[in-house]
Amino acid sequence: MGNIHPTNIIADSAKIGKNVSIGAYNVIEDDVIIADNVSIGNFNTIGQYTEIADGCQIFHNSSIGVVPQDKKFGGEKTKLIIGKRTIIREFVTLNRGTNATGETSIGKDVLIMTGVHVAHDCIIGDNVILVNLVALGGHVEIDDWAILGGASTVHQFCKVGKHVMLAANSKIVQDVPPYILAGKHPLRYSGINTLGLSRRGFSKEERTAIKKAYRYYFRSELNPSISIKKIKEEFEGNRHIDEIMDFIDKSDRGII
Repeated sequence: MGNIHPTNIIADSAKIGKNVSIGAYNVIEDDVIIADNVSIGNFNTIGQYTEIADGCQIFHNSSIGVVPQDKKFGGEKTKLIIGKRTIIREFVTLNRGTNATGETSIGKDVLIMTGVHVAHDCIIGDNVILVNLVALGGHVEIDDWAILGGASTVHQFCKVGKHVMLAANSKIVQDVPPYILAGKHPLRYSGINTLGLSRRGFSKEERTAIKKAYRYYFRSELNPSISIKKIKEEFEGNRHIDEIMDFIDKSDRGII
């Protein structure tokens, strides 16, 4: 089973995989599933129905998968699911889902830094970084490779697109479309995430097309509907631009 300190309180129904290390004074509640090669530090609570995938690291003093801070929650069976190789630092709170969706989901290879709060029914993609003190309201969606700067707050039901990088102390009350940098108060477009996209294999031609499309949308004097029509016509068949247009079309809270 691995190295498990004798001070832990582990429910009989919890399932613990191979080569798992669990430090001192943790509480692991009923029906928790911990896969192989997981490392858990000291003084953590792993709430009922939480599922932790292979290779995750949880440091100290965190509350993982406990009941949500939602007055409508009635004790229903809901989950927190954490993907492979995710790292959770100190003093993090991750709430499980509600009846609305049934689960809070965190992807693989995510880094959740000290003091982060993830509320009920959030969906976090793969390779996301939530820097210290980020707070996500309920039903927030953060897509793959997004980076949220320290102490940023995200209003419930907002969406942040893939490969987005947000400045520290950002206040997100509308959706943030893919591939961009955003900052300042109120939050606004600050260009595309050129360095991040380059590091992740986007060609110069792909980056140029994304930049040009956003120039039409954010920087031209065209109204939004006309700029969207122009983008769709000029970049027809471009999968990255199609993703941007799909994100904008499906936005419920509006675009920053």
